[in-house]
Amino acid sequence: MNRNIVIIHPGALGDVLLAVPAIKQLSVRFSQHTIVLIARAPVSRLLAECRVIDEWISVESTICTGLFANVSCHSIELRSYLARCDAAVAWLDDTDGSLAKIFHEFGIPQVHIRSPFSSALRGAHQRDRFLETVGESSTNVPEQDALQIPEHLREEGRVCLKERGLSQDSSLVLVHPGSGSVHKCLRPEKLACIVQELQQRGMAPVLLEGPADHDTVEVVLQRLRKKPPVLRDLDLSLLAGVLAQVKLYLGHDSGLTHLAALLGVRTIAVFGPTDHLRWAPQGDKVTILRGAPCVCLSWDAVKQCREKPCLELSSDEILAALKRETMA
Repeated sequence: MNRNIVIIHPGALGDVLLAVPAIKQLSVRFSQHTIVLIARAPVSRLLAECRVIDEWISVESTICTGLFANVSCHSIELRSYLARCDAAVAWLDDTDGSLAKIFHEFGIPQVHIRSPFSSALRGAHQRDRFLETVGESSTNVPEQDALQIPEHLREEGRVCLKERGLSQDSSLVLVHPGSGSVHKCLRPEKLACIVQELQQRGMAPVLLEGPADHDTVEVVLQRLRKKPPVLRDLDLSLLAGVLAQVKLYLGHDSGLTHLAALLGVRTIAVFGPTDHLRWAPQGDKVTILRGAPCVCLSWDAVKQCREKPCLELSSDEILAALKRETMA
């Protein structure tokens, strides 16, 4: 039975995807080991299907309760993984040392526990900070190493589009109007103008609606005479298969934007109040658009800001970027 490398990352989708280069480096370093990821189920399942990891456990499952409750680890399944573990990585804050204590009890020889927000990390970009935690340098890692989507997910993506009267061609543009916060998004009215212009130019824009995007998508649709198709609440793995079919993706600072970029899709990412130098997806197929530099000193200040000059981009600027990517 193989020895294990256990990786714990309880963060949101975009945070986990930014850690993929570090996970891949661990896989290379420990090529004879089984890479086990403890993270949220949708992203874990996708990374397993893309062969970035070998096995996974949902961080929300009862199996993991002992890891985060400052008590002894009682799960038989988890004990089995840790008993065969040669290195453990946890990207979280372990202020009281309870997680480190559990790893020590199992005699794990290499342990790396570090909050991604730790002031001890020197990297400017979050991707580099994840690499730094496991002792890797960004200079030794490709800027963007695309996820390899398996054929069964590509086929599911083709079927999903076909069922909605869409086919894989160069005109598909996936537009995600939402993100984790409305304060990071362009106004729906502006997005409606962009969608309308894309339609007039012979492109086929498709709206992507996640669980928190319904109201925003409805505003966009209300302002359009010709309603574009809407993909609603797709499973993350299916969405990856859909993204493999599209020409372009337009979105904000969100996990889905990071997914599009990591899949090698030509991506236009609009950044406003969040620091693009820290959080933006990377790669030669990614274009970052920004308004004026954000001057808000806290997230509370961002929420109170009504003008949002950091998101004041003209429709022409965004359409010009989309046109450049279409012609690339």
